[in-house]
Amino acid sequence: MPSSPITRIQSTTNTAPSLETHDHTATMSLFPSSQTMNKTFPSPSDFWIASTSDKAHALSDKAKAEIAAASALAQKKTGHIEMYSPKFYAACTFGGLLACGVTHTAVTPLDLVKCRRQVDSKLYKGNFQAWSMIFRKEGMRGVFTGWSPTFFGYSAQGAFKYCGYEFFKKFYSDLAGPDLASRYKTGIYLAGSASAEFVADIFLCPFEAIKVRAQTTIPPPFSSTFKGISTVVASEGVAGLYKGLTPLWCRQIPYTMMKFASFETIVEKIYQRLPKSKSEYGKGIQTAVSFGGGYLAGILCAVVSHPADVMVSKLNQNRKGGESAGQAVKRIYGEIGFGGLWNGLPVRIVMIGTLTGLQWLIYDSFKVFVGLPTTGGGEEKK
Repeated sequence: MPSSPITRIQSTTNTAPSLETHDHTATMSLFPSSQTMNKTFPSPSDFWIASTSDKAHALSDKAKAEIAAASALAQKKTGHIEMYSPKFYAACTFGGLLACGVTHTAVTPLDLVKCRRQVDSKLYKGNFQAWSMIFRKEGMRGVFTGWSPTFFGYSAQGAFKYCGYEFFKKFYSDLAGPDLASRYKTGIYLAGSASAEFVADIFLCPFEAIKVRAQTTIPPPFSSTFKGISTVVASEGVAGLYKGLTPLWCRQIPYTMMKFASFETIVEKIYQRLPKSKSEYGKGIQTAVSFGGGYLAGILCAVVSHPADVMVSKLNQNRKGGESAGQAVKRIYGEIGFGGLWNGLPVRIVMIGTLTGLQWLIYDSFKVFVGLPTTGGGEEKK
């Protein structure tokens, strides 16, 4: 029996949705989801990041290879360096020169603002305002006022300080004998660093006097470092370059004692907490420990030596003719009070922490470069 028109229409109507659904599914299967597309085809930014990372790793590997090759060449030319030999002390001298000369010069802008705020706490409201004002008036050269005496002075100081520390540490250890030296090693560190700094400051002081005068007098009175030295000697004699020596010793000797003794102690504690002995770690880990230990030691150094640092700035800028160091200190303290001795401390903590960390990093990296072990670490684990 033939179906009625109504039945045919219903039949057609009932089958339409299934056809429509089938077509939709077929269409969807032809085009992958956005999630699948992202997995298959990374975005341009992802591609750029991956490409940059690969290039950075390649450059890092190339730099490491070149440094290793240069280190091998240097060690071949110098030969094996025996501990505490003349070659050893020569290497320590050059490493100390690099460590202090480069780092102190790099932070000249911070030192400039610190010195000016120590002399006149109302001169600037903050570091960035200070740099902005100086840059607008004097340009980038003004921001780096005092860089030349800083470089010469702290290069000389670093050379004698680090070499002197290695020498006096060995000297006092031999004097005490193995048992006492091991039992009182902190005392050895303190005595060795104090002796080294005492000598180093004699070479630093003339340049420090020129630096402070250049940084705290606006505009600076000298056109160059050695012009400044000749001007001071002509008007005040050689003694004019050393009138800040006693306060410099008062600042630098406690600073250096804290710097070396705390560094040795911190590094030893770090290796005690690590699962392996120092010698089992690579050069990268050892120099990283040097930087971390140096940074922490630098924070302690800044606090201990800051009052004397303020007084050195004041004496070089405001000491009257014929006035003894004791009289000048008493007069200046009466003017600024106890609180004035702490002007600029936050800036100096940042500066000295970074400075000390980088100094130990550079010094120990140079020692590794010429085939010597890094400083500190205590006894090997058994």
